Amino acid sequence: MRQVVVKTKLGLIEGVREDGCIVFKGIPYAKPPIGDLRFSAPKPLAPFEGIYKADHFGNRSPQTEWDLPDNFFKKEFYSDSIYATPIDEDCLYLNIWVPDKEVTEKLPVAFYIHGGAFSGGTGHELEFRTNAYAKRDVILVTINYRCGLLGFFAHPWVYEEDAAACGNYGILDQIAALNWVRDNIAEFGGDADNITIFGQSAGAISVQTLLSSTYTKGKFSKAIIQSGGGYPKILDEDITLDEAFTFGNRIVELSGVSSLYELRKLPMEKILQLQKQIVAEVMQAGKGLIYKPVMNGYVVEDSYDNLAAGGRTHDVPVMIGSTRHDITVTEKEAKECNSRLQQGCLGWSLMQEKLGRKPAYVYYFKRCMPGDNAGAFHSAELWYMFGTLKNCWRPLTDKDYELSEKMLDYWTNFMKKGNPNSINLPEWKPCSEKNPFVMEFDV
Repeated sequence: MRQVVVKTKLGLIEGVREDGCIVFKGIPYAKPPIGDLRFSAPKPLAPFEGIYKADHFGNRSPQTEWDLPDNFFKKEFYSDSIYATPIDEDCLYLNIWVPDKEVTEKLPVAFYIHGGAFSGGTGHELEFRTNAYAKRDVILVTINYRCGLLGFFAHPWVYEEDAAACGNYGILDQIAALNWVRDNIAEFGGDADNITIFGQSAGAISVQTLLSSTYTKGKFSKAIIQSGGGYPKILDEDITLDEAFTFGNRIVELSGVSSLYELRKLPMEKILQLQKQIVAEVMQAGKGLIYKPVMNGYVVEDSYDNLAAGGRTHDVPVMIGSTRHDITVTEKEAKECNSRLQQGCLGWSLMQEKLGRKPAYVYYFKRCMPGDNAGAFHSAELWYMFGTLKNCWRPLTDKDYELSEKMLDYWTNFMKKGNPNSINLPEWKPCSEKNPFVMEFDV
């Protein structure tokens, strides 16, 4: 039987056996970003003594119910008791699911970045807690990172202190977690040279950010972008450093502080209050997300479209797609199965082909989930490609479980070899100008 204690570079970590896996919950991957480390790049952890008990999920990044997309998503994903770990600035934790068996070869690694409009969510949501990847000999890693104001605040005070980090602490958290995985995953049976980064919604934007950043060159081998990226980028507008400073200056004005030192001393509750206030103002003005990766010239050097068109993204195989009733999709687009968001997925693929790069595989999720009239809503595919339909409240059918198995096979095949195909599956062709193939998923 496989050991549940793993020796990492920082110390011994003990997991727990669950559902045919060994799960390591709430592993810290950086120092808590508290006190003087608020609004700073994540700092490496020091080695620890004894055995770290990874038997419970870590704190969520500070967030409020108001910041969640709406009550629909709260009911869908955020209502179970395990999800509701405390919110705290000490939130930089990751989780690992590995097969509970001895393996003779290094296993591919799936590194997932959660969504939530960059304002909420966590790596241990109901839909992510799965044994399906381990059953297919893939190690699953999910992470927490700083969200909202704490993850994406930009201000000249911070820029003067650390220009490279300014406005992108949440993205730097993701990179720190990726570095931790690269340094330690071999001890869990994983292959540090075969990591697939994947994410949905804000997680998909995060994946495209990591694809576009010089900070992550050579640190992963494949990427999956679900409902949040593409070319041209549709979901949300890029934010320049000057635009981010505008929001940052407003935060400082509302807070009444006169220095970065004082801002770092504010209680977490005050930070969340400021976050709610500025979001309300921005929404009233009809603008989009304000907490998101900032084009600060370092982590993100240019606009996403310029980076993609200029061949300045990492040349790795990509899977990319959206859902029929996805965010921003109009009724007309859904009826015609031809949204601008999906066209951005096709555009990414054709751009990569034009640049002579590795292939892209495009999908379109069409299953209108039973239980209400939300259709194939934004994030509906998560239940399927994580294999967690049993946790869903909806009246699902045998056909839904068959679709889930099919999608899991495609996803994990891609993670293993950069190609989603295998003998027992319908062929999923790369998307090209001569054959703009799209794999459709429905019951």
